[in-house]
Amino acid sequence: MSAHETDAAAGADSTTTGDSKRWIALAIVMTAAFMDLVDATIVNIAIPSIEHDLGASFGAIQWITAGYALAFAAGLITGGRLGDIYGRKRLFLIGTAGFTLASALCGLAAAPEMLVASRLLQGTAAAMMVPQVLSIVHVTFPAHERGKVFGLFGAIVGLGAVSGPLLGALLTEWNIAGLEWRPIFLINLPVGVAALLLGRTYIVESKAPKALRLDLVGVVLVTAALLLLIYPLTRGRELDWPLWGHLMMAASPVVFGVLVAYERHKTRKDGSPLVELSLFRVKSFAAGIAVQLTFGVVLGIFFLVWTLYMQVGLGWSALKAGLTGVPFSIAVSTAAGLSVQLLVPRFGRKVLQGGALTMVAGILFYFFLAGRYGAEISPWQMLPALVVMGLGMGLIVAPLTDAVLSEVPREHAGSASGLINTTGQMGNAIGLGLVSVVFFGVIDDRGPIRAPAEAAAAFTDAFRNALGWAAVVLAGIFLVMFALPARPKQHLEGGADGEGPAAVEKEPALAR
Repeated sequence: MSAHETDAAAGADSTTTGDSKRWIALAIVMTAAFMDLVDATIVNIAIPSIEHDLGASFGAIQWITAGYALAFAAGLITGGRLGDIYGRKRLFLIGTAGFTLASALCGLAAAPEMLVASRLLQGTAAAMMVPQVLSIVHVTFPAHERGKVFGLFGAIVGLGAVSGPLLGALLTEWNIAGLEWRPIFLINLPVGVAALLLGRTYIVESKAPKALRLDLVGVVLVTAALLLLIYPLTRGRELDWPLWGHLMMAASPVVFGVLVAYERHKTRKDGSPLVELSLFRVKSFAAGIAVQLTFGVVLGIFFLVWTLYMQVGLGWSALKAGLTGVPFSIAVSTAAGLSVQLLVPRFGRKVLQGGALTMVAGILFYFFLAGRYGAEISPWQMLPALVVMGLGMGLIVAPLTDAVLSEVPREHAGSASGLINTTGQMGNAIGLGLVSVVFFGVIDDRGPIRAPAEAAAAFTDAFRNALGWAAVVLAGIFLVMFALPARPKQHLEGGADGEGPAAVEKEPALAR
């Protein structure tokens, strides 16, 4: 069967086979996505245990946390394109197998160097696995069901955002079989094996309808551009922001420019670029990518400073800090599930803009509460602000995914998915870089900290400063959202020939 026929068959299968097979396939890819989301954050809570057990240096600890993000961000676009070329099911299974193997190696690591190498492998495998999730959804479900599916995806994102630290706290504190921190990685093994076995049966293969080739020069350029940006942002503060870090960040947009020029040349030459630049002519995709980038900045700022504020500033245990995030997670999941099905068809982009304003309100409320109660603040006093923030985030994450992919041609689903995830990772990296300025800069200005009360005061002030910056970025997101499609409209599903936009939908979706 040709690639053209394969993609058409996938679309036909999605509408003719029983619901059970499609929904089991969805459960498999969503579980894999959740596994990745949790693994990106679960390690942070176990850092003290890892440092003590392996005798890891601070530099090694930095690489254990940053290595995953670097490998993940650098490989996402390539992983998406490989799925388009060689089959999304095939790449999903390869990525899942690699992720499971790397998790085992992390859990069995006998030295910091082995753990760092295993985390790099884990991030690379995730870059093969994760882009296929949205691609498989895009080609497996008919358009009138995608809104419901993307709502579920948004709920999974919200759940995974906070579940990592909580699960990491529980597994580390329980010290299962005396393994201390190792179960945070080993827990992926049964999940990964189940995803592999079930995925082979229930996921339908799909490829791009036109024969494509991997753009190796594009792979090198995009990887270099991302590393030039993300590496100095990740390591800058630890190394006191050296000159070479600034030079690397300055070089990053230059390399991105070279990438764009080369991809245009590659498109004219053989029609197989790594980055499908024509996607940016789709207004909903271009605007959604801009929102994704700035929203990633907010998440990069908030989640790190929130963890530091609770565990270092307030002196809370990992478990107490993890449990404090549960109401936030529930609020995100609830709002994400409701937004696409009930709100977007009626209000369009106003739902996303309402989410941005709701998050701003929650952040400003949190700003007030942290200042009022200081070091004596309790999880219950944080609860109202966290719920408001979670509701706002949930109103953004699910509709945004639908808005970005709704008009993407099916043959470029993998490339588009990789771009979405890469943009989010870039935003997170920029946000993490800004933490050094808006959070640690405030603490450094306070001078040496000699007592817990001084630490609590310094971290509270720094947290409130970071919240203020997050609110400013969200206000910018609100303005960028005016470029998103304003009203929902009816689309028609593309035919079996696989030509033209696959994003022709029967469901109400964000449209021009």
